[in-house]
Amino acid sequence: MNEMIRLVWELPRDSWEDFLRLGGWVVQVILVAALAMWTLILERYWYLKRIHPMRLAERRAEWTGRRDRRSWTAHRIREQLLSELKVGMTATMPLIKVMVPLTPLLGLLGTVAGMLEVFDAMTAAGQADVRAMAYGVSHAMVATLAGLVVSLLGLFFSVRLAARVRWESDRLPDRFVTE
Repeated sequence: MNEMIRLVWELPRDSWEDFLRLGGWVVQVILVAALAMWTLILERYWYLKRIHPMRLAERRAEWTGRRDRRSWTAHRIREQLLSELKVGMTATMPLIKVMVPLTPLLGLLGTVAGMLEVFDAMTAAGQADVRAMAYGVSHAMVATLAGLVVSLLGLFFSVRLAARVRWESDRLPDRFVTE
């Protein structure tokens, strides 16, 4: 994975605008998808670090403030409190899980679009023009690379995030003792 990141940073380009232009319109779409995915991932980390502890404290105070913690009704209330906390932790996880495999598919779309440019150039020239072919192939490869890099980084952090959510969810029942 570090090798792929290094490749992205070492691509021949003067600026990010050149990189976006080199990859064509698909790389711009991948960039938008990457920004959306990273916004969701960072929001989940922020939620787990800042918001979840406050909500957990509120729900625990609500639970410990009850006199009755043993009846059937009390157990249903406890389940509801736990469920609210779990829903809060997993709120945007399905969107993140969709965004991770979406980016390599967009990269594949860029590959197909780039190869179509190659075939168009060959058809227009009536022969294999190396420059026109190289331009289409570069579009194809840059889009594929961008999609894969975004997906791999997103996969790494989304798996870590899912593990953290699962760990927090598993600990929740222990924090609401029924006595």
